[in-house]
Amino acid sequence: MRKRLSVLLSILVAAVLTLAACSGGGSKKDEGGKGGVKSEKSENVLNLSSTSDIPTMDSSLATDQVSFINFNQTLEGLYVLDKDDKAVPGVAKGEPEKSEDGKTWTIKLRDDAKWSNGDPVTAHDFVYAWQRTVDPKTAAEYAYMFENIENAKEISAGKKKPEELGAKAIDDQTLEVKLVKDVPWMQSLFAFGSFMPQNEKFVEKQGKKFGTTAEATLSNGPFQLKEWKTEDNWKLVPNKEYWDKDKVKLDEVNYKVVKESQTALNMYQTGKLDSVGLDPQNVNKYKDKEDFTTELNTSNYFFRINSTKNKDLKNEDLRKAFAKSIDKDEYVKSLLNNGSTVSDKLMVKDFVKDKDGKDYIDGVKSPLNYDKKEAKKLLEKAKKDTGKDKFDIELLTYDADESKKAAEFVKEQVEKNLPGVTLKIKQQPFKQKLALESKGDYDISFAGWGPDYPDSTTFLDLFKKDSPHNQTGYSNPEYDKALEEANSDEMLKEENSAKRTKILQDAESKFLDSASIGPLYQQGVARLRQPYVKNWEPHKFGGDYSLKQVEIAGAK
Repeated sequence: MRKRLSVLLSILVAAVLTLAACSGGGSKKDEGGKGGVKSEKSENVLNLSSTSDIPTMDSSLATDQVSFINFNQTLEGLYVLDKDDKAVPGVAKGEPEKSEDGKTWTIKLRDDAKWSNGDPVTAHDFVYAWQRTVDPKTAAEYAYMFENIENAKEISAGKKKPEELGAKAIDDQTLEVKLVKDVPWMQSLFAFGSFMPQNEKFVEKQGKKFGTTAEATLSNGPFQLKEWKTEDNWKLVPNKEYWDKDKVKLDEVNYKVVKESQTALNMYQTGKLDSVGLDPQNVNKYKDKEDFTTELNTSNYFFRINSTKNKDLKNEDLRKAFAKSIDKDEYVKSLLNNGSTVSDKLMVKDFVKDKDGKDYIDGVKSPLNYDKKEAKKLLEKAKKDTGKDKFDIELLTYDADESKKAAEFVKEQVEKNLPGVTLKIKQQPFKQKLALESKGDYDISFAGWGPDYPDSTTFLDLFKKDSPHNQTGYSNPEYDKALEEANSDEMLKEENSAKRTKILQDAESKFLDSASIGPLYQQGVARLRQPYVKNWEPHKFGGDYSLKQVEIAGAK
């Protein structure tokens, strides 16, 4: 989610990307502090910033949150998330008709859904898109998201043909989907960016250019991509062919790629942006202003520790020493100061709870808390085991303004608390960083993940042996078996929810004990947003937000 991914996760880092400033949330106001706040705006135009360009508008290839955010605006799946994150009909006419065992879904499509070129959106568009995504020739990292559809896993493994996928167009307005299991979050998954339809004729005509330019992109959602200047800006305008176009209020949405947070803030103050993220040094200055808002969202940030490239990192004690050597509390306070909280785990808090309201992460154990004394002991064990006194490690991170400060903080902490360890910072643009992670061409990488659907497996599945996002070298048959058991038909029954939760909690605890990641923080967001921006719709999973019903108060 993705986001997402979901998105990948490799998703946008709070200290790195001001686009996170565009996600919604609670507010904190002081009517006495107006500082540059406007209550009205004459144009129904929304101006936002991002520190990253869109990596791709091809829903089969996207793995990042910037792409999935834009899919939320330009594409519409069978279902969409409403303001309460409930999956409600989009292109689908209503709820799915399910077989007695819940594994065959028949979904009727509305007959007024159209693409931005005027073509009707049909059941075939979903079948084509899904077959294309699971086809190993496409090399889609998110193909595994389709594994609950019959034959998808076998197709991705090259054992069956894409045409054998359990998705069939009965007619133009009827889609039949055969599932492996009746999972509770399947309808929400159909709202996720990877499950968007594609117009076969258009995609085949564009070839490799599909999703790389505005002209090579087709929309069936509330907006369409009108302009896209690489690494500079892009523009969304209402899709005149959209079936629910009367609810779309904005005349246009302008995104500007701005890598420096202070530059973005200056643009906000001069009216060039309507929402902006705040870096730590500015939070106290603006926290009492009317346009200041903050929230804790559902994205977790951590270090991927790759045990396949740097042979020193095969040593578990060295990995644990690294994970425990960073003062996370100081990191959150001094570098973020935006409502983020320290995290020692993979899953986030306040996302998955049981029927009694108990948080899933309360049952997860982690040895990866900050403890510099224990970190030094672990380092000494690693030195003894490897026969080395010095370790050179490369830290991969983003090229945005704030990420350099974050990396320098980590370097200072590690080298101070782990004598003999040298950390070399390697900054890369967003696309290149994702590519290096995918190839496993890194030592330690600053990364994160946002949920794609409302279940803890949206995080835990990342580190299964065959997951395309498992870029650390972690492999544990017991972990994989636990996840398989948790997602069995029996464990997915409501009466077994407590047993299932315990299985997943124990699996996560086992994973964390391997120190294949170094958890850092759960993302908070501090931002300024003009009060005239109304009806912002944030999401806890999938793309961060939807702009369909956003409007500018007072605009003519």
